[in-house]
Amino acid sequence: MKPIWIVDDDQSIRFVLEKALAREDLPVRSFSSPRDVLAALDDDAPQVLVSDIRMPGGSGIDLLGKVKERHPGLPVIVMTAYSDLDSAVSAFQGGAFEYLPKPFDVTKAVELIRRAVDESLREEVREEKSREMPEMLGQAPAMQDVFRAIGRLSQSIVTVLITGESGSGKELVARALHKHSPRASGPFVAINTAAIPKDLLESELFGHERGAFTGAQTMRRGRFEQADGGTLFLDEIGDMPFDLQTRLLRVLSDGQFYRVGGHAPLKSNVRVIAATHQNLEQRVKDGSFREDLFHRLNVIRLRLPPLRERREDIPSLARHFLARSAAELGVEAKRMTDAALERLLSFDFPGNVRQLENLCHWLTVMAPAQVIEPKDLPPELLESSVSRAAPPAVDGTGAAATAAGAVAAGAGAGAGTGETARPHWLVDLERESRAMLEARVPGVWEALTRRFEAQLIHTALEITRGRRIEAAQRLGIGRNTITRKIQELGLDD
Repeated sequence: MKPIWIVDDDQSIRFVLEKALAREDLPVRSFSSPRDVLAALDDDAPQVLVSDIRMPGGSGIDLLGKVKERHPGLPVIVMTAYSDLDSAVSAFQGGAFEYLPKPFDVTKAVELIRRAVDESLREEVREEKSREMPEMLGQAPAMQDVFRAIGRLSQSIVTVLITGESGSGKELVARALHKHSPRASGPFVAINTAAIPKDLLESELFGHERGAFTGAQTMRRGRFEQADGGTLFLDEIGDMPFDLQTRLLRVLSDGQFYRVGGHAPLKSNVRVIAATHQNLEQRVKDGSFREDLFHRLNVIRLRLPPLRERREDIPSLARHFLARSAAELGVEAKRMTDAALERLLSFDFPGNVRQLENLCHWLTVMAPAQVIEPKDLPPELLESSVSRAAPPAVDGTGAAATAAGAVAAGAGAGAGTGETARPHWLVDLERESRAMLEARVPGVWEALTRRFEAQLIHTALEITRGRRIEAAQRLGIGRNTITRKIQELGLDD
């Protein structure tokens, strides 16, 4: 393991941390100024950097920025006096791992550094794995079946029907089928048949002649012409209007079609890949989908599994989407703790891969720190975790988990029949307190009050991005009160 670097102009701070880390068998290297650190980075790099904010030789915030330019994944812990807290919190925007307020408890400081070391080692493993990341992500057996099918179809231009829930990545599979086919040098043209109004869809597919309808001031080529020599991807084919299904069947049968308002037949040399989240067999029985078109499309069928059936792929997908969102926004990619990943693994993701991708983009923008913890996840994941959790143990320490989760959800609508006038969290609080009181759990008042206060303060700090003074103002309590409560409730651990 590489050494931990400590930079502080205060020799006593360096001495205390050196001794404490040495007792933990952690290698250490100390510096008295940012200038010395930058010079040392030319030849070496630390496992973790611990830096003061205010030093005669330069600002710790400036040092953070320069270090992150060279080593984006390096955890940096910023040390600060309480009066510098706003500066420390703003350092999160520059990629700081965490801040360490002065004067600090040595044991807590070592625990924080140890946590940063663990995160750094995990990140090294992730980077190694990401270098081996395939074109499409998926280690789950169901996804491996899809990959094998793409490989078997690589020398074919046969029609393929992809089925799967919305957001499961059907277009990505279609693009892979095109990329690894004999038509890879031709165009790939996609159209979502459910997203285009019925009166415009025919023109979108087949084009139109000038004057064919009001507003058609020029001739327009349709998607079949645009995809000539390549692949046309018809997404959500199950929602195509019935009369257009007849025209599509004719094109698939003989390769000929007419533009809207046209009289000369046109030829199309197009491979069709269709996709749907619908049960086409059922729609055929219902009379809303042509049976002959279904059989024409259903030459080779690929079923794309929903994300809940391939949970083992969630960590690698999340890292991929976090990295991509960071690249798009021009910021450093954020990382998830194991606890946060556990929350993701317990969520069903009804919106599948697209929902996970949107979540990672949200976290890139909204998560306050560089390392994402469970508390940084959006409410729908936290509420889902509460609702899926087993009933809490009735004891004096963890018995109020349900009440705390209800507070996190906020004062929402009524709790159901007979409870429409009361918010969910009050109903849950009554249920929790009743269970504790009937079981004669000691210290019910203190246990529930601590959970309630901790959740209020935690939520306020999330909203204010860690600014304690602003959080106290929003809660309607004093600055000293919130500082004392944070210490009492262990929220600064």
